Amino acid sequence: MSLGDSMVTITFVKIGYIATTTLIDALLDERSARTDIKMRVISSSVKMDAEEAEEVAKIAAGIESDLYIAISPNISMPGPRKLREILKETGKPIIAIGDEPSRKEARKLPEEGMGYIVIYGDPMISAKTAYLDAVEMALFNADAIRVLAVTGAFRLIHKTLDKVIDQIKAGEKPELPELVITKKRALAASDIQNPYAYAKAMAAYEAARGVAKLSTEGVFKTEDREEALPILGAAHELMRHAAKLADEAREIEKSNDTAVRLTHFKKGDRRKKTGLRDKYQK
Repeated sequence: MSLGDSMVTITFVKIGYIATTTLIDALLDERSARTDIKMRVISSSVKMDAEEAEEVAKIAAGIESDLYIAISPNISMPGPRKLREILKETGKPIIAIGDEPSRKEARKLPEEGMGYIVIYGDPMISAKTAYLDAVEMALFNADAIRVLAVTGAFRLIHKTLDKVIDQIKAGEKPELPELVITKKRALAASDIQNPYAYAKAMAAYEAARGVAKLSTEGVFKTEDREEALPILGAAHELMRHAAKLADEAREIEKSNDTAVRLTHFKKGDRRKKTGLRDKYQK
């Protein structure tokens, strides 16, 4: 069976938010052009306790799917665990995606027949009442998305998921990923060619990773309000500067006409081009 002969149904189950949550399904079909996949998204929005997770998991399990992708902050928490427990009963492949605190739990998942992707550059937000409002939340996630896009993390995510989808389309048992997205792995997928742009992107990814340390300190380790506020603010300032570095890296690549595009076409095949006026390689 060729890759274009079958349809794969992918159900994304989203509980809580990391920056990747917002766009992960769109990464697989950026122009809404593919005819080889059908995607469904079930979400509990910002809530991720066990009760909310169970409810959305049951809805997702009722959708006939070839692949389930469960994304949340810290996949070791009760909600994400309950989600996977219910989805596992379907007997279908499951990939769990989470941020850096997920790494220990993720290593156990292959023993349960599940795959995982852990994203180091998708940091925790400064989620404390004295600091965070809706606008600040949106700005933080916009900055994180820019870093993840430019540094190659998003490209590595979609390439990894594309590989699994291709295997399912071909009637094969998929090899589920066991992937931790470090700066080295993200940058290897970025196709950044200018060395200065590469250095800026690396700095952006590591800065984004460092944001989580500040947010964690301000949210969980600092009780005094006056002491916590500058720490929480520092986390978001660092995220903003990480986004600026990523933007500078992208602009260098654009100015050199070396911003690589890897595009999904109708039957799921990916084609690449470098120069803006170039034609896609077949």
